[in-house]
Amino acid sequence: MFLPSVLAASSFVSVQPGLIFWTLVTFVIVFFVLRWKAWGPILQLVQEREKQIASAIESAKRERAEAEKLLADQKTAIAEARRQAAEDTRRIQAEMEKFREELMAKSRKEAEDLKLSARREIEEQKTKAIAEVRAMAVDLSIEVASKLISERMDDSKHRALADQFVQGLPLSGTGAVRRSA
Repeated sequence: MFLPSVLAASSFVSVQPGLIFWTLVTFVIVFFVLRWKAWGPILQLVQEREKQIASAIESAKRERAEAEKLLADQKTAIAEARRQAAEDTRRIQAEMEKFREELMAKSRKEAEDLKLSARREIEEQKTKAIAEVRAMAVDLSIEVASKLISERMDDSKHRALADQFVQGLPLSGTGAVRRSA
């Protein structure tokens, strides 16, 4: 049993020129058939795939450049929007301050006008009160004079005499008439 395995091993490593020839012929035939039938389509597929990859890379580069441009545009737009918002805020604050100042000036003017109007009203009422007091004083003095004087004078003489008396009376600081005793 040992002998057949030795013979098989020796035939496996021994050089056989016919086997070498047919192996080379088979290799060349398979090489040309593969080159003719498989190598061209495989190379064509590889080239197409290479073109697709190159196209995808170019497309990605363009899209990245476009994205970077859009990002720069967005950053510029955001900066412009912030600047515009700050400007609008400043403008609105200035308008509000101006409006507040106008409102304060208007309020002060209205208060001053009310104050002047009240003073005029007070002066008018004071003048009316003084006139009423004088009229009452005239009426009282006519009554007193008519009781004191036994002779009766007509009403116009009484009034003239009373007016002359009242005109001679000095006014006090409160607007009341002082009577002399």
